[in-house]
Amino acid sequence: MMTENSSDMDFSGALQRLGESDPNAAVTKAKEQLENLDTVTLNIAVTGETGAGKSAFVNAFRGLGDDDDSSAPTGLTETTKQITMYTHPTKSNVRLWDLPGTGMPNFKANNFLKEVKFETYDLFVIISSERFKENDVFLAKEIQKKKKMFYFVRTKIDNDIRSVAQKRNFNEQQTLCTIREDCNRNLKEVGNPKVFLISSYDLGKYDFQDLVDTLEFDLSEHKRFALVQSVPVCSLAMLEKKKEAMKKFIWLAAMASGLGAVVPVPLVPLAIDKTIMMTYLSGCHYILGLNEKSLITLSERSNKPLSQLQSAIKSPVALAVVNRLGIRPRTSMTKPVKSLEDLLDSRFIVTSIQNAAEAFKTTYTVLSEALNEMTNDMRQVLQVAGLDE
Repeated sequence: MMTENSSDMDFSGALQRLGESDPNAAVTKAKEQLENLDTVTLNIAVTGETGAGKSAFVNAFRGLGDDDDSSAPTGLTETTKQITMYTHPTKSNVRLWDLPGTGMPNFKANNFLKEVKFETYDLFVIISSERFKENDVFLAKEIQKKKKMFYFVRTKIDNDIRSVAQKRNFNEQQTLCTIREDCNRNLKEVGNPKVFLISSYDLGKYDFQDLVDTLEFDLSEHKRFALVQSVPVCSLAMLEKKKEAMKKFIWLAAMASGLGAVVPVPLVPLAIDKTIMMTYLSGCHYILGLNEKSLITLSERSNKPLSQLQSAIKSPVALAVVNRLGIRPRTSMTKPVKSLEDLLDSRFIVTSIQNAAEAFKTTYTVLSEALNEMTNDMRQVLQVAGLDE
C-alpha cells in the first residue's frame, strides 16, 4: 500500500515499500502494481426520483456532454427504463450505473435493491432535483442497513439560482442555504446526512468538489485513485487533486522503468525502459484533461473556441504526448514536435547510469518535471476557459 509521503520516496524507501531487497524483484513488483491500478473497479450507482437529472449527472461525471455518442440519454421525461452501465470513456474500470427512477408508477421500494442487484455497487448517489421524498429516505435506510455508502445530491441548482436571481435583494449564498436546509428537513430520519448541491452543467460551481473529496475520503486507496482519475477537471482545485494523485505513483513508474534492465556486469550501464515512462505520461495526458475529447467538452461548456484552449498547451512534453498518440495536430503548431522518446532521451543528462539508485533518482526527476509541465499547461487551459478562480 502507498502512503501519503510516497511521492517523496528515494530508492531505498521504494525498495522497502515494495518489500524487496533485490532490485530485479522490485522491478517486477512495481510493474504489477502499476498494472493493478487500472484493474481495480469502482462501481457507482446513481438513483433517485424520476426526472431528477440522474442521466445528466452520469454524463457530467464521465466528462461527457448530453449529445455525445456514448452519453446516457436525457430528456424531459423518464429516459432510464432499465439498469444501464456506462463505463468511463478513458478509464474503463470506473463504471456508473444509471438506475430506473424511484418515481416510476410501478416502483416498489421494498423490492428495488433486490431488483437492481445491490451488491454490485461500491456506493450509491441518491439524486433529487427538488426535495428528497419518502422513497429516497426509504432507499437510504435500506442501503444503511447493508452497510454501504450513500450520498444525497441535489441537482439542477443552476436552474434554482436563475429562477430567483431577478428578485429584489437576491443573495446566492442565502438561496443555497435555504435549499440545503429544506433538503435536510426531509432527511432527518436518515440521521442528518450531508447534502451536496450540484449543477451537472457547471461542475466547477457549488458542491461537486466537496462531493469528490468526500468520496475520496470514504473509499479504499486504490478505488480512491480510480475515482480521482476519472472525474473531469472543472476547476483548479480538481486539477491539483489529480496532480497529487499522479505524483504519488511516480515512484512506481520510476522503479519499473528506471531499472528496466538491471545488468550485473561491471561498467555496463543500466537501461531505462522508456515505454513505461511514456505510458505513464500518456495516462497523465488523459487524467489531467489535456486530451482532445476533454477539451472539446470544456470548450462547449465554457463557450470558448477549442483552438483557444489548445493553443494554451505549449510544453514540449505535452505536445510530444499529443504527437505520440497520433492526434490531429493543432493548427497553431508551426514547427515539428520532438517525439516523446527523443524528448525523454534528451532529459537524461546522465548518459551512463551505473547503479540502480542513480537510475531511480534520474527517472523520478524526469517524470516529476514532466508532470509539473503538463499540469501547468492545464492551468493555462483553465485560465482561457475562465475556470481559474
